[in-house]
Amino acid sequence: MRVLRLLLFFLFLLLLSQPSFAAERQTPVVDAVAKARDAVVNIRTEKLVQRRSSPFFGFGDSIFDQFFQDMLPPRSYKTQSLGSGVIIDADGHILTNAHVVDKASKIYIALSDNQLELEAKLVGKDTRIDLAILKIVAVGEYPFLPPGRSDDLMLGETIIAIGNPLGLGHSITTGIISSLKRRIQVGQQYSSVFIQTDALINPGNSGGPLININGELIGINTAIARQAQGIGFSVPINTAKRVLGDLIDFGRVRRGFLGVSVGAVSPAFVRSYGQSGVLIEEVLPSSPARKAGLLEADVVLAIDNVPVSSPEHYHSLLQTYTPDDSLNFTLLRGLQQLQQVVVLAPLPEGYELAYTRRVFGFELRQDRRGLLVDKVIDRSAAERVGLQRGDQIIKVEDVKVETMSEYEGAIEYRLGRQPLTFTVVRNNTGYLIELP
Repeated sequence: MRVLRLLLFFLFLLLLSQPSFAAERQTPVVDAVAKARDAVVNIRTEKLVQRRSSPFFGFGDSIFDQFFQDMLPPRSYKTQSLGSGVIIDADGHILTNAHVVDKASKIYIALSDNQLELEAKLVGKDTRIDLAILKIVAVGEYPFLPPGRSDDLMLGETIIAIGNPLGLGHSITTGIISSLKRRIQVGQQYSSVFIQTDALINPGNSGGPLININGELIGINTAIARQAQGIGFSVPINTAKRVLGDLIDFGRVRRGFLGVSVGAVSPAFVRSYGQSGVLIEEVLPSSPARKAGLLEADVVLAIDNVPVSSPEHYHSLLQTYTPDDSLNFTLLRGLQQLQQVVVLAPLPEGYELAYTRRVFGFELRQDRRGLLVDKVIDRSAAERVGLQRGDQIIKVEDVKVETMSEYEGAIEYRLGRQPLTFTVVRNNTGYLIELP
């Protein structure tokens, strides 16, 4: 018995000397999540919605239904939605998706270690890139995950998505990178380049971080392909880093000035060269493009090594850059391929109105009635469609414009995109025109 006790004692000591089973299971994924999770927040927004409800529900589109809807005062009620975000500095700035906080009247966040909600405010957003910056209202020092880099990612690399899917806070999914530069249409006139993964990204994950095996922030989860399971998309963190300063300092992404007009290349070019691009049709004098040596008839093949396939794609890429950013253009000039670096400038003062005159063919003035056409340029696109002096412009695309600053903002947002639809009022009658 004594020998048996000694054997059991030594066996006990041997077990104590072995590493714990938990430590053996501490994989790189576990370490990465531990490094990042404290910076991930759950986002809850409240939206105030107003609707008019008619007592004639059974009449459908009847004249009675419309009459009583116009007569009744609107009813207000609150709706809620959920999303995710990641704190990127100790001051409490949160990076998330613009659609997560769209039209929110109140924004609340919950930290990983505290279910108590804190109020946050919107600092800036850009719906084209689907990014927004929030800030926690309460002053404090918060756990954060600084932006990493996404220009060195590898196909097949392990990635981790953290978020608040279906209200299940701080859920974690893993996967691999299946595409580094997947271009996806995100609007009628906009597309963006995403990281494509097979990590599960469900409703509520939007705005949460995508991290690599080292726990570094490499993307913002933003979209899922509803037609297929197991496909997710994230905004590359390098794209986000380019616009963070503008979102924080100006509340929006400023438009950089390049000074070129582009058009589509011919199908014959695509067949002969084996890839697409955009044709530079005009280079403005004294513009950054002219100073950098870009010429008419150059074909833009890529910007910062991202292939350009169409004018729409070209404009979508440019919208992720701000003044003073450097762009590396891959050009085809004749039979020679070359690289040119262009530094964007701020938009010149009054550029939107000069662009309106040059591209669309009219000038504007503002009076108590709103924005009126002051002059129609001879032989311009505006003259061809019958625009007249005194016509009132009330919308650019689907954006109402009542002041000159609102008009300039709408045009800045859409510079280079053609045609644009204008809503015009003449003699109390409204009609739509496309220019140019």
